[in-house]
Amino acid sequence: MTLPIVAVIVCYLLGSVSFSVVLSKLLKGIDIRQHGSGNAGATNTLRVLGKGPAILVLALDVLKGIAAVWLGRWLGGGDEWTAALCGIAAIIGHNWPIYFRFRGGKGIATTIGVMATLFFFPALYAGIIAILSIVFTRYVSLGSLIFVFLTPIFLAVSGEFGPYFWTSLIIGVFAFWRHRTNIVKIVQGKENKLGSKGGKRVV
Repeated sequence: MTLPIVAVIVCYLLGSVSFSVVLSKLLKGIDIRQHGSGNAGATNTLRVLGKGPAILVLALDVLKGIAAVWLGRWLGGGDEWTAALCGIAAIIGHNWPIYFRFRGGKGIATTIGVMATLFFFPALYAGIIAILSIVFTRYVSLGSLIFVFLTPIFLAVSGEFGPYFWTSLIIGVFAFWRHRTNIVKIVQGKENKLGSKGGKRVV
């Protein structure tokens, strides 16, 4: 088994560490996936456990993505495809974690870590617009979708049509698939807004 293949497998296993599930069990003895929106991510952690745990989950999930890319670069000898595939593997692990019966989150925080490490400025430009959309609409899901939609566009504008461009498209497909119910709720005006009482907080 070559090092790049080992790297991809390790990154999937790393991505499978669902920090929201782990923290919710450690702090409150609950499964975060049975509360709030049922999603194992930072936004639902905020809704159910509060700001502190949510910030910690967000940071750790982002770091998963960063670590995966750098591990891919290291074990892949700087090969762009290896780094990109390791990032994708971490996102797949987050979305479908082997440790938690393949029921994970939607992968946006890990996606931020992956994209920011692979192609910082396109991700930054898309991220700024995404954050502004969240500020004005308070829809985190909409901001997440805008982020993954605009990043490949900014890559294309910069003239990047290599591995990173295709990686951004693959990640975008994952994100839109995981947010398909959110898209329906946004259209229907039923999506929970940031700060709304969409789920009962555990105290």
